[in-house]
Amino acid sequence: MAAGIQESLPRTSRWTILREWGRIGCAGFGGPPAHISLLRKLCVDRRGWLAANEFEDAIAACNLLPGPASTQLAIFTAWRLGGPLGAIVGGAAFILPGLVVIVALAAVFLTGSPPDWIRGAAAGAGAGVAAVAVHAGIGLIPASRGRAASGARWITYAAAGGVSAALVGPWVVAVLLVCGAAEIVLRVRGTTSLASITPIAALAVPATGGFGALAWVAAKVGALSYGGGFVIIPLMQHDAVSSYHWLTNTQFLNAVALGQITPGPITLTVAVVGYGAAGVGGALLATAVAFAPSFAFVLGGARHFQGLRSNPWARSFFDGAGPATVGAILGAAIPLALALTEWWQAVLLASAGALLLSRRLGVVPTLVGLGVAGVILALAGASLPHS
Repeated sequence: MAAGIQESLPRTSRWTILREWGRIGCAGFGGPPAHISLLRKLCVDRRGWLAANEFEDAIAACNLLPGPASTQLAIFTAWRLGGPLGAIVGGAAFILPGLVVIVALAAVFLTGSPPDWIRGAAAGAGAGVAAVAVHAGIGLIPASRGRAASGARWITYAAAGGVSAALVGPWVVAVLLVCGAAEIVLRVRGTTSLASITPIAALAVPATGGFGALAWVAAKVGALSYGGGFVIIPLMQHDAVSSYHWLTNTQFLNAVALGQITPGPITLTVAVVGYGAAGVGGALLATAVAFAPSFAFVLGGARHFQGLRSNPWARSFFDGAGPATVGAILGAAIPLALALTEWWQAVLLASAGALLLSRRLGVVPTLVGLGVAGVILALAGASLPHS
């Protein structure tokens, strides 16, 4: 990294950071690739605040951290320009526009008895979520396979993640951690014994209920997710639907769809889960808990990002957790697809898969199109899923 990553005196006003990062938060439709592109255009191409190689190294370092990488990149770039206060201002400006939009939409879709056309829009967009998960997982495979030290181990980790997401959703955290620790053991310590790392599974034990449970679910999303926003689905689905009954399966599908079509980080899906659990207060609590680790990682460790990239333990851990994450994202498509209840949703799911996998449309246009189709079907009298 050019001269390393070192904190310097603030070179940009907090007002500029608030304005520019807020603009990206408002315009950031399309998930992490869109966010990274907007940040690169701003910080490297248009303003010249960061050198291109420093920006690319920051992306790599953020990808080694748990949690939403594009959010951490937004916080880090704001830190480089405005110090700790700049990081807080920039990160909040990046997150808050999407939070306002998604909480407003959650109020429409989850409160009372919305009209049929709204239910149809939600059912249509929700029908495509499983295809979006497959699309996201497939997109991560080339880079993940390219980093793997062993093709056989990559397949093993990916299979473990897929099976855990499909069958035992809340325990996917333990699987990700064990796969990462296993790779450390195999590559750094040179032993195949996993006895010393299996106690990590205890970290997957959920809280018993109430706000404590909501905070725990959000903490898993923010601190224990690796490799992209979609891995939050298996972390949340079982807890939100089966364990605590905050949402129905249909509502959870709607939550994931809302997280895809609104601006800002996909992790904001957790705000819909929080809204289902405890209204606006629950949404704000879940969001604060889910994003707090990202701020902590950057504020506490940004000076050491260069060392993180070169640390063999960190790289080995991600080389194990990364394939498991890919598998978990792909495996999450199974319970998402099984949650569909109407025949026409299966047709829309197949259509979404064809559009996304052929790259004819992006995620946001596909889900919006499915939502429009759902409205048309609802107005035509098609049966709708029960909320």
